[in-house]
Amino acid sequence: MLPEEIDAIISVYPKEMEYALAILQDMQHKFGCVPREGMEAASAYLSCPVSHLYSMVTFYKALSLKPKGKHIIKVCDGTACHIKKSIDISEEICKELNIRPGDTTKDGVFSLELVNCLGTCALAPVMLVDNKYFGKVTKRKVKSILAKYRTEEKK
Repeated sequence: MLPEEIDAIISVYPKEMEYALAILQDMQHKFGCVPREGMEAASAYLSCPVSHLYSMVTFYKALSLKPKGKHIIKVCDGTACHIKKSIDISEEICKELNIRPGDTTKDGVFSLELVNCLGTCALAPVMLVDNKYFGKVTKRKVKSILAKYRTEEKK
């Protein structure tokens, strides 16, 4: 990312703190994360401490300090999913992708997140890939779901 790209994002907003989140979201969308340089530039533009913007980035799940993968996998660990062994699902994903929750694969294709609830308890255990829900997931289903996305990547 270039300073000009960061400035292009920031400059469309008024110099008011109420636009801080929108600026950070635009950076996330453009760069796949909110870079340190982006927070510093936004800090200067909005006349606020970098620590304030950092706290926003680390608070909101939609924002990240590290680049996220092309496909975001979310595994529900809410009560219903937890009882139905969602931990086994997340462990299988970790094994298949060689990552831990919160990480992104080295090729940048997948990121894994554990979430408190996806709101689909009747389908427990549930995983979400991008915006597609997969219910009553088993270890075998994890392998086939990941294989489908890997195949799409190769095309």
